[in-house]
Amino acid sequence: MDRFIIQGGNPLKGTINVSGAKNAILPIMAASLLAPGKSVLSNVPNLIDLKTMAHLLRIIGSRVETSDGKMHIDSTDVCYCEAPYELVSKMRASIYVMGPLLARIGEARVSFPGGCAIGTRPVDLHLKAIEKLGAEVNLDHGYIHAKAKRLKGAVIHFEKSSVGATINTLMACVTAEGETELLNAAMEPEVDSVIDFLNQMGAKISGKGTTHLIIKGVTELFPVGMEMISDRIEAGTFLIAGAMSTEPLTVANCQPHHLDELLNKLRSTGCELIIKENSITINPPKKIKPVNITTMPHPGFPTDLQAQFMALMSISDGISVITETIFPDRFMHVSELNRLQSNIKLNLNMATVKGVKELSGAEIMATDLRASAALVLAGIKAQGETIINRIYHIDRGYDRIEEKLNAVGAHIIRENA
Repeated sequence: MDRFIIQGGNPLKGTINVSGAKNAILPIMAASLLAPGKSVLSNVPNLIDLKTMAHLLRIIGSRVETSDGKMHIDSTDVCYCEAPYELVSKMRASIYVMGPLLARIGEARVSFPGGCAIGTRPVDLHLKAIEKLGAEVNLDHGYIHAKAKRLKGAVIHFEKSSVGATINTLMACVTAEGETELLNAAMEPEVDSVIDFLNQMGAKISGKGTTHLIIKGVTELFPVGMEMISDRIEAGTFLIAGAMSTEPLTVANCQPHHLDELLNKLRSTGCELIIKENSITINPPKKIKPVNITTMPHPGFPTDLQAQFMALMSISDGISVITETIFPDRFMHVSELNRLQSNIKLNLNMATVKGVKELSGAEIMATDLRASAALVLAGIKAQGETIINRIYHIDRGYDRIEEKLNAVGAHIIRENA
């Protein structure tokens, strides 16, 4: 099992590039099932989660090939309706095949999802939505079994904002009979990207960028090619790394308007930002001011950047409070950051972070994807050597993160322990 050995205390400086967005590419891969023929996705990174989804698509009947940042998906022969436990248990995004399979072949049998270590993330919103569209849903032996000859449009009001449920319902209803309205739909950039892909395929979805989506069902969709958006969470991770350093760092190949709330918080810490069309340069302050954050659905502060921002606050000049409202259990990184001599105390879904002058290297363990990123940032800042075990988590969502960070001044060695 691989681990990172980090020699801390090296400043970051230069330009670091952001890869394509995992959380947009995964559902778009599933959306390719809706139309027979070959879809081509570009700006695709080399990530474990994408390989897992590609394997699942092959089981279902697609042919998937990846080379030079492009993914070719031929869904002509899709015929198998089951997403088996051994794959879905590794990655909860596998649930995304449910909507397209139900729309394309009238049946989906999908294992309850896993692949996540940050608390319970139920799929009840997905199931209620497809039932509203006319699907017959049965739960048996750990599987969701949904059937429908053809789905019918409906008005669906999500009880809470959910990226996954919004996307899965969109993919299910684009070929449904009549019109569908989605109320309290998620507004994340990844949702917008899926809408763009579906509309290019021939879907008729309006309301992009709002909580009210209207979908007029069509009878046929077509395969297309599309460039994937940049990963706002990777971009945010690198910006926070720059804020923790001492020299200017430019994060390139990003979409700054996807990061408005993070940018506001970074300005509040004292960072100076130079924002261009596809890049952000961050100039860190001599002393980081403490800033409170509360995670919220987009356009609020992303839960996927909470751990990284906590690493930043651990070296701030004061006390900050971090409140997690999306996944209240998402604090497993706290104990590991404290092993690096952070001073963080938990009370239910709130973390009180008292900044320290210096972090100290130690041996620690990654517990999930974003926690891993936070520990890497803390290890780069800490004095001495930090060893991060179980880094397979970070390979799920960051393409060659150690190579990218080393290119701008970090000293990270990947070692097979």
